[in-house]
Amino acid sequence: MTKEKVSTDDLISQIVAGIEDVKGNDITILDLRDIDNTVTSYFIICNGTSNTQVNAIVNSVQRKVSKQLQENAWHVEGASQGEWVLMDYVDVVVHVFQKQIREYYDLEGLWGDAVTTNIESTY
Repeated sequence: MTKEKVSTDDLISQIVAGIEDVKGNDITILDLRDIDNTVTSYFIICNGTSNTQVNAIVNSVQRKVSKQLQENAWHVEGASQGEWVLMDYVDVVVHVFQKQIREYYDLEGLWGDAVTTNIESTY
């Protein structure tokens, strides 16, 4: 019996919920599907206020996606520093930054052609 592929919409919803559960800030979704030569369909970008919160966001996303969808990130990078953690779910890549690191790298500016959705915080 093979496992059904999780829909990208469900994956995005659970990732955003995981970020919101620990009060991640400035959640932005970049839709990269109409841009040539991209390695993924979506970026989800957010930031935390400290190494501790960045790692809490990463752990929350991993728990939420694993529990709700039985999916795990294909690759996670940067967790030991807690300044910029990349979580690769293949169709969706999550970037969790500390605020100043996010501003420095400005992924939203680099991917300015992407359709952007900003998620309003509910807290």
